[in-house]
Amino acid sequence: MLYDDFYIKSLIQTVEDWPKKGISFRDITPIFSDPKGMRMVVDAYIHRYIGSDITHIACIDARGFLIAAVLAYELQKPLILVRKKGKLPGKTISEKYALEYGESELEIQESSVKQGDTVLLFDDLIATGGTLFAAIKLLSKQGAHIKEVAAIIDLPDLGGSQKLRDSDIPVFSLCAFDGE
Repeated sequence: MLYDDFYIKSLIQTVEDWPKKGISFRDITPIFSDPKGMRMVVDAYIHRYIGSDITHIACIDARGFLIAAVLAYELQKPLILVRKKGKLPGKTISEKYALEYGESELEIQESSVKQGDTVLLFDDLIATGGTLFAAIKLLSKQGAHIKEVAAIIDLPDLGGSQKLRDSDIPVFSLCAFDGE
């Protein structure tokens, strides 16, 4: 199935003033209830990465899990969960990052990757990049190389994708919402 940017963007809903006033939240959950849309999104990533040298797929809590799990299954790659602090069992390493209203912390399990592993880092969207940079630090601390950051949506006006590129991290998104 060919990827149709217009179709996928038509499924993404904008929820105004959520989670707080002044925020226009881009909701990807309608993609999951639309079999054609879900197939289109998953197939686009499969075609992009099927011949890639990635060894692992890492995904960020929680919407990033949904597509990344299917992608890991289809590409037969290990899946690494990057979760909010306190959500993973066993020994973990953590990384704090700034939010506009405070700070948060992400974790991965110790030894989830090793020196020389090549990781695709997946999230639902790229905004300011804070969460992605924290995940990159966690993966890099264990010796992994980030092949690319992938997302369904890029919000380029918020600067995250440019900051990633400026840090020599390739970025791929299926669609973007520029100041819309």
